[in-house]
Amino acid sequence: MSPKFEKSPPELIARFEAVAARHPVAAKRKMFGYPCLFVGGNLACGLFADGWFVRLDDAGAADALALPGATPFAPMPGRPMRGWVVLPADLVADDAALDAWVGRATANAAAMPPKA
Repeated sequence: MSPKFEKSPPELIARFEAVAARHPVAAKRKMFGYPCLFVGGNLACGLFADGWFVRLDDAGAADALALPGATPFAPMPGRPMRGWVVLPADLVADDAALDAWVGRATANAAAMPPKA
């Protein structure tokens, strides 16, 4: 049986849509019912429940995890995903800071081999 995932709040989804519009290099698609951004078929960032995660290289993930309130992304409890970080809520509320992290995530996805 599949786990039950909590829906993202409507205001966070609206925020995601506004930010996604500022990053036209990325394509919007849903993953497990959550809005996400992909570059070259590679997942760059997205929403999960009430959080915003980014996928980064090892150095970028270390930088992100150093932010107060950032946590490893673990959609299955106790199983964090290497290179994936949930950004702190105060950063998600800051346009310039969030755009910088989304930019890093989309650049990371663009550097990966494209998927069909």
